Amino acid sequence: MKEDRLNKVARLVQKDLSEIFQQQTRMMHGVMVSVTTVRVSPDLSVCRVYLSIFPSEKGEELLKNINDNQKSIRYELGKRERYQLRIIPELRFFIDDSLDYIDNIDKLLKQ
Repeated sequence: MKEDRLNKVARLVQKDLSEIFQQQTRMMHGVMVSVTTVRVSPDLSVCRVYLSIFPSEKGEELLKNINDNQKSIRYELGKRERYQLRIIPELRFFIDDSLDYIDNIDKLLKQ
């Protein structure tokens, strides 16, 4: 039962954050940020958000920018989820490098 609740909250946060990032990156041409995974703590206080950033060369720079604007992102998330969640969880952002890892494995297999 508790796992179902965590999964629902994670999907809700992932959907809303992806819409927020889509609006934000529309102004920046040539950059795409997608939310790949959201993991919520059992007490719903912390969300670990994994982001896939294209192009990957700008990943560290964009992640720093996202972490600097973390409060405004949480505020936007709160405006969208105010009727679903009582407390908006703290957001922690990480780069999801699984696509780069897959590309590296493909290059090694082709050699």
